Amino acid sequence: MAKKVALLQGNTACAYGALYAGCNFFGGYPITPSTEVAEVLSEELPKIGGKFIQMEDEIGAMASVIGASLTGQKALTATSGPGVSLKQELIGYACIAETPCVIINVMRGGPSTGMPTGPGQSDVQQAKWGTHGDHPVIALVPASCQEIFSETVRAFNLAEKYRMPVQVLYDEIVGHMRERIEFPEPGELEVIDREAPSCSPEDYKPFDPSNGDVPPLAAFGSEYRFHVTGLNKAADGFPTTKAELVDAEQRRQLRKIDANIADIESYEEYQTDDAEVVIFAYGSTSRSARYAVNELRKEGVKAGLFRPITLWPFPEKRVAELAQQAKAIIVPELNLGQMNLEVERVAKGACEIIGIHRVDGEPINPGQIMAQVKEVV
Repeated sequence: MAKKVALLQGNTACAYGALYAGCNFFGGYPITPSTEVAEVLSEELPKIGGKFIQMEDEIGAMASVIGASLTGQKALTATSGPGVSLKQELIGYACIAETPCVIINVMRGGPSTGMPTGPGQSDVQQAKWGTHGDHPVIALVPASCQEIFSETVRAFNLAEKYRMPVQVLYDEIVGHMRERIEFPEPGELEVIDREAPSCSPEDYKPFDPSNGDVPPLAAFGSEYRFHVTGLNKAADGFPTTKAELVDAEQRRQLRKIDANIADIESYEEYQTDDAEVVIFAYGSTSRSARYAVNELRKEGVKAGLFRPITLWPFPEKRVAELAQQAKAIIVPELNLGQMNLEVERVAKGACEIIGIHRVDGEPINPGQIMAQVKEVV
């Protein structure tokens, strides 16, 4: 049987990806260029018994998502850079409380409220460092409408599997473009639900490290009663200032990422086997980069594309290997060098790192990338 296909905007694909993953709660506040995610879910969630709520602001939206998740729901919010700024304190709360949820950030021009209808990629460091304290981070950067669908599903899977917030970053260009989407059949993409406790309610401890780095999570309203706090806590969830417990908790949370890099990390390579110049590009900019690689190859230039899909944790090992192979790594991005610094850090001087940066509301085109590559070769 032929699969269902549709011509969908990226933001619409995100909403349907969330539904495929089992999302049954959305709490948000309208903000360009992400509003279509909320619009679609406001229509679709009630049809399946889910809940949609528009809060008074982005702070309330993030709070509602945390609350919904703790009752056992798969919860989502969608916003853009200024909205993420308002959400940061509660993102930190979700991190330390180990509350699974998904945060969509459709990036636009900045800084501050910036250009609401212009593309940007200046929130990538915000996703890593925006909130307070040491905390694990997973951030995904899809580059097409189809990939927005599948990476939204994967974001929910990672959030549920590792008990933590997961951010999906795609820029306004990808969010508002329309492409052919092929809907996967039910069961075709893996869908993961959080692990529930198997012990008796009397014995349940929501942060018990003896259950592994990712303790099972019960739902508020069930027979399991437990405490949640934004403070460092003991296994029972109640606050503690005992040095050994605080240290162990922080390290356990970071270990959820560090010990599972192979499961979390995702990237695409194109024509990198013999590449003398590698283009490191993500989101909409990677589309220009791929075109540039094809044109450069026609001219005999050995160029290749490395496209991170998981941006955080940063794909350090593979980027370091490419730095040893290439004469240079070109980093085009719609900011003034945020991921360029990460590539430099990992390359450790093994090759030249050259940035191409735009913050004027216009995309980086293939010609700009080609011209920079030719300067190197």
